[in-house]
Amino acid sequence: MKTAIEKSNVLIEALPYIQQFKNKIVVIKYGGSTLENDSPEISVLRDVVFMAAVGMKPIIIHGGGKHISRRLEKENIKTEFVNGLRVTSKKAISIVEDVLVNEVNSWLVNKINELGYPATQLSGKTGRMIRVKKISGKNEKGENVDWGFVGEVQRINPRPIFDVLLEEKIPVIAPLGVDADGYVYNINADTVASEIASSLTAEKLVYLTDVQGIFRNIKDENSLISTIKVDEIPKLKNEEVISGGMIPKVDACLGALKNHVHKTHIINGKTPHSLLLEIFTDKGIGTEII
Repeated sequence: MKTAIEKSNVLIEALPYIQQFKNKIVVIKYGGSTLENDSPEISVLRDVVFMAAVGMKPIIIHGGGKHISRRLEKENIKTEFVNGLRVTSKKAISIVEDVLVNEVNSWLVNKINELGYPATQLSGKTGRMIRVKKISGKNEKGENVDWGFVGEVQRINPRPIFDVLLEEKIPVIAPLGVDADGYVYNINADTVASEIASSLTAEKLVYLTDVQGIFRNIKDENSLISTIKVDEIPKLKNEEVISGGMIPKVDACLGALKNHVHKTHIINGKTPHSLLLEIFTDKGIGTEII
């Protein structure tokens, strides 16, 4: 009986959040490292199906870097990163597209369908949804870099996403875009998630990572910062509380917040049911940036 009562209390705690977020859009960036273990994958996708079933409108943008690296290695194509971006040749981009669309995206859509909710494959190519231009920049030595077929987002056409949502399906989006001439480009999935959330004025943008969130002291698991306000971020960067690979995710959150996304979250995608715990409980389990 005690266990049954505890379960009912969990449902009651979730009720106001279910009511608050009904018909609201939540963009979820499902990252490379969290796509490696089958058990967390199923947990995350069950959470997404639950969200859709109670009336929310979840959208998944996925990565796939490790899958791409494995395929390129198999094809004897050298992988080089400059400033954290994968140099992508003409030969490599066809492999990148195949892996993201026909391997990762297809797998996610099939799993969601198996869990009892319809999902639809999309990429930035669909209806020219993500228009990009070739990225340019310099390396640490100040030298110009040619990243090949790596793009930066110029604009989002949200119509294909809205069409899928109107069909009451879950959009699953591969981070590819096209330029003015129709050439396909690889894009940073963190950036894609932020840009799509902004274009849809989403209620939430959630980054699933392999850490719990942002820690004041990374060596102290009790120092997780539950809530960070935008004006606190420069100080946290100066103190190197926000550093390394967390910087681009936080910057993507800032970009979304400036474009009227209500809240952003960074949570551990490997924690069972982390999405539900972050969104439908009073305390949450990660870091929200508001």
